[in-house]
Amino acid sequence: MTTLATSTIVFLCVFGGAVIGIGLRGYLPEHHQNDASQSVVKLAMGLVATMAALVLGLLISSAKSSYDAQSSDLTDLSARLILLDRVLAHYGPETKETRDVLHGVVVESLDRIWPQERSQTSEVVSPSTPEVVLDKIQALSPKDDTQRSLKAQALSMALGLGQTRWLMFAQGANSVSKPILVILVFWLTAIFISFGLFAPRNGTVTAALLVSGLSVSGAIFLILEMYAPFGGLIEISSAPLRFALTHLGK
Repeated sequence: MTTLATSTIVFLCVFGGAVIGIGLRGYLPEHHQNDASQSVVKLAMGLVATMAALVLGLLISSAKSSYDAQSSDLTDLSARLILLDRVLAHYGPETKETRDVLHGVVVESLDRIWPQERSQTSEVVSPSTPEVVLDKIQALSPKDDTQRSLKAQALSMALGLGQTRWLMFAQGANSVSKPILVILVFWLTAIFISFGLFAPRNGTVTAALLVSGLSVSGAIFLILEMYAPFGGLIEISSAPLRFALTHLGK
């Protein structure tokens, strides 16, 4: 289910709860609508609202941390790519093919992750598996101690790049817990039902409930979007990787 569809369902549940509450008010006996009853309901829903606010805040914080981690890993990956390319350049002209493969892997990654930014002139000049870079570095035959040292450094960097890459894949599998989301929506729906039970029927109240419902569903939308940082509206910029690409092969 898409992020927009999920947030729309949340809005329908929450605002629908307010509508249900308004409709139920006409069926409540008079003694259920006195001040004492309203006070108890408000206290009970105040407790639920506090729990919902805490959970919603935790979800937003967790989603933001996940988004920031992915963005930081992309920047770190981009810097490591430039450094690996420079080490290979210092090794000697025999690493030109390896550097071309590295360049091609970055181009293909950009075109795959951000297809809407693809340049018509971009060409993939290497296999799509980054492990090929590691294999080509391993196949180098150093001629002196300097080249042996550079090869060891390049291998270490290539392994680090692979580790960061798979870490980003693993982090990309993170998502909001469905049971937590369902319970949160249930709490919010109950709160809005209580709003509708004792709310006067006028346009101002309806507009306020509508805006509140949109705000809550908007928060859920932001949470889900931040858990999908390489697609959707809140997308991580490709600028760090494109910056690295401009410095590869030089």
